[in-house]
Formats: sequence, structure tokens, C-alpha cells
Amino acid sequence: MQPSPIRDLTVGLFVLAGLAAIAYLSVQVGGLQGERGFHLYATFDQIGGLRPRAPVVVSGVQVGQVSSIELDKNLRARVNMDVDPSLELPVDTMASIMTEGVLGNKFLALEPGAEDELLKDGEEIAFTESAVLLERLIGKFVNDAGLDEED
Repeated sequence: MQPSPIRDLTVGLFVLAGLAAIAYLSVQVGGLQGERGFHLYATFDQIGGLRPRAPVVVSGVQVGQVSSIELDKNLRARVNMDVDPSLELPVDTMASIMTEGVLGNKFLALEPGAEDELLKDGEEIAFTESAVLLERLIGKFVNDAGLDEED
């Protein structure tokens, strides 16, 4: 086989394009994103499998992601969110942990309130609703099922 500079260049460009595509997909799938610059916090009794990088949504539209989860001094889960800085949320906004479908992934849903005063960077959302655990619902149903029977 004779050396061909054109063929070598073509193969090199093809390999380079393939490596660039793999790098792009790795970043997209891995969820690497720069911080958006607007941090909010919410405290929950039970997060039920919520994980960092879970979506934060308002009316079904993703506006950010969960950046970290840690325990506070009262042993409650403190969820740190990184949201779009142009988002204007009232101080009476409610944060709820929701599930995509019956057994799907968890996400954090924000429901804006009606106050005129807005949340600022670094503030905490006061109104929260913890995750509903399917295991607890089933256990409650099983345990309460026999109470209505008369002997």
C-alpha cells in the first residue's frame, strides 16, 4: 500500500470528529453545567430518593437543578438549588418533591405564591412538602385494611 497524504488527512479528521462527538456526549449525559448563579435552599423531613442534579421545575419547565443535599443541625435534609437568575419567585413559593410517574425519578417542583416580595439569592424557601414514599402508603393501606371489619 502506497502512502497517501490525502487519505491520512481524511482518516485523521474523521477520528478527530469522532473524539469531539464523544466528548460532547459525555458532557451532555454527565450533566456538567456551570452554576447558574442563583441559589435557593429548602428543608425537608423526607427527600425520598431525591439526588443532586435532579431537575428543578416551575409549571413543568426546568429552571435549574439540585446542586447538593446535606443534613442541617436539626437532622433534616437541606436541599440546595441552583436556578435561573432571571427567575422571579415570590417569598411564599412552595417547594415539593415530586415523582415522574409511579416509580420514576424524583424532581423538585416550585409553585410560585402571590406575594409581591421576591426571594433573593441565598434565601430559604419556607414552605415545603416532603416526598411521598410508596412504601409508607402501601404499609398504611395494608395496616388500615383490617380495621373496618367487625368480628
